[in-house]
Amino acid sequence: MSSPAERIPLPEHPALTVPGALERPAATAPAAEIAVSARGVRKHYVGGDGRTLTVLAGVDLDVARGEAVSVIGRSGSGKSTLLHVLGGLDLPNAGEVFVGGRSLRSLNEEELARVRSRSIGFVFQFHHLLREFTALENVMMPQLIAGVSRREARDRARELLASVGLEERTTHKPAELSGGEQQRVAVARALANRPLVLLADEPSGNLDPETAEAMHDEFFRVCRDEGAALVLVTHDLALAARAGRVLRLHGGHLEPAHGPEPGLLE
Repeated sequence: MSSPAERIPLPEHPALTVPGALERPAATAPAAEIAVSARGVRKHYVGGDGRTLTVLAGVDLDVARGEAVSVIGRSGSGKSTLLHVLGGLDLPNAGEVFVGGRSLRSLNEEELARVRSRSIGFVFQFHHLLREFTALENVMMPQLIAGVSRREARDRARELLASVGLEERTTHKPAELSGGEQQRVAVARALANRPLVLLADEPSGNLDPETAEAMHDEFFRVCRDEGAALVLVTHDLALAARAGRVLRLHGGHLEPAHGPEPGLLE
């Protein structure tokens, strides 16, 4: 009998102080292949009262393959918006985002979906798993969408679930998993297609410290060993400090974070 993943059409769904880090301008990256780049990115929203709220006011950023960048800032400063724009989930009102050298603005919906599926891994604070599918099928999903064979997708999914300690939970659906287990499935899913860019938005906010640390280790391993560009949004200053560059989003602009002085997240 075929599994749900074989019977149901597959939908598309959707790293403070480091020596030398603070001397680099916010928008620069090491001399290496740039994985994701933003140039003059602006994003605003119009409220119900007709007023315009500017969230991103001309953001410039380059992140190279194998580089980890953490973004800190107060709540509401636009950190999640920045990740959504970098990952093609939202388009800027002005400016350009490039992934692997391709301008996202130049792509049609089908091409943009393909880039998101094959080149970008998203990890959100809330897992957004497909509840009718098992853990294994959730991790297989982005691979099948990208055209990987079912056998290869299944093998890769098993490998990833084992790497996050869920080898015994592959056949469980999200409702049968704890919140921490569901988030680990989401991490495995984000890594399934060996993304060029890994975007993580407060990914361990709902995890116990031990599980969170293991997840963070996996992010930096993928960045180091597989050459992914990691952009990590977090309020955890200890976690932020593990990245090669720490930037603060303030007033719609990215700027270098200058150590743990009071008010750093304000």
